[in-house]
Amino acid sequence: MVEAECGTLAVAENRAEPNGRRISLRVARIPAINRRKAPDPLFLLAGGPGGSATDMYASAAPAFERIHRDRDIVLVDQRGTGQSNPLNCELDDDLMLSASDAVLAAETKRCLDALGKRANVAFYTTSIAVKDLDQVRAALGYELINLYGASYGTRVAQHYLRRYPQHTRAVILDGVVPPQLALGPSLALDAEKALLSILARCAHETLCHGRFGNPVDTYQALRSALAAQSVPVNLADPTTGEGQHIEFSALHLATVLRLAIYTPDQAALLPLALDVAQKSGDYLPLASQFLMMSHAYEDMLAYGMHNTVVCTEDVPFYPPAERIDRAQLESTFIGAAQLDALRSLCAVWPRGPIDADFHKPLQTEVPVLLLSGGNDPVTPPVYAEQARQGLKHSLHVVLPDLGHGQIVAPCVDGVLARFLASGSLDKLDVSCTKRVRPMPFFTTLAGPPP
Repeated sequence: MVEAECGTLAVAENRAEPNGRRISLRVARIPAINRRKAPDPLFLLAGGPGGSATDMYASAAPAFERIHRDRDIVLVDQRGTGQSNPLNCELDDDLMLSASDAVLAAETKRCLDALGKRANVAFYTTSIAVKDLDQVRAALGYELINLYGASYGTRVAQHYLRRYPQHTRAVILDGVVPPQLALGPSLALDAEKALLSILARCAHETLCHGRFGNPVDTYQALRSALAAQSVPVNLADPTTGEGQHIEFSALHLATVLRLAIYTPDQAALLPLALDVAQKSGDYLPLASQFLMMSHAYEDMLAYGMHNTVVCTEDVPFYPPAERIDRAQLESTFIGAAQLDALRSLCAVWPRGPIDADFHKPLQTEVPVLLLSGGNDPVTPPVYAEQARQGLKHSLHVVLPDLGHGQIVAPCVDGVLARFLASGSLDKLDVSCTKRVRPMPFFTTLAGPPP
């Protein structure tokens, strides 16, 4: 539980029609502990797209405590997320796992029909959201603000900075999406590269290699086996205790791999889970991971808002289908299915407003600190380097072998606090990040070796 000052701010859903439908933005402020606090707060911007800033802070509050001593922290659930007229769609995960184009189109239309009773989903894009954000800033009486954006939140932070540089003091980008990039075409390739790097690290560690040999070989053999035939698994749901039956397939494996490589603690389980499945025929650890991670993520995103952002800001900017190497995508555990699904979904979902300069490189004098995980499967370090090209005062910190999002990594909280305290990257001490290591690999279900 986090104590905060909470309220709402009413804004026009369609800013071109100020007398039309109004929606309420959920706003929370966690006042600084210090009575002589700094005048410029930290605004947190969640990932997704579709994540809630208030939910994100509730799960990561300790990482911001050093900053909270001297600065207010402000949380705005972006329109369409959290408690800001959320565009939530109920999805059948098992159905969507292998949905045909027809099923996907039908589910998309069903979601649109349900949301259409209280929202015009087109008006939930980043270009509109940054105007909301600045309206909140003004309403709370702040002249200057600092921004922390995670994943998709880095896109929001950069676009706010583009629109309102005069109100932006400093920016932290964690898991960077460069403005020039339309996310999607390379997601499967980036995820495969991250997975192979994680498994190769195990193969080069004496204890992990001694227990599992080369996990890359195990992974490839398991993929081939599941592509040929699924495996029935009966288990108790690890979150509810209820009995479950899963026909564990290559699609289930892809879900486990895609979500596990986001964080070092889940990645630490992969060599063991892959090994017992392939060599012993025991799929219980993989099936348990599938259920745990599916439950953790199913309520995390507002998929309607996610769809509006992706179908406005990403998919229309993809290369033509004939320029995409499908054979290369199909060589990965995700394959081309995710890309095909996005194209099918966006053929039905409405597009919203997008600023003409949205995908242009950002040029700014404002200091920007960029954070990347060396094994980030979604926003690899090369993306941050692409974003840096127009950032005249920037520093890029890469934490080797870590995944997506560095805010909870050891010592990062101190780095961010020092950066915001000075508002400058000059002489910023980031040396502690060079000593950060991921969780050791599990060699048994009891945990890592002593």
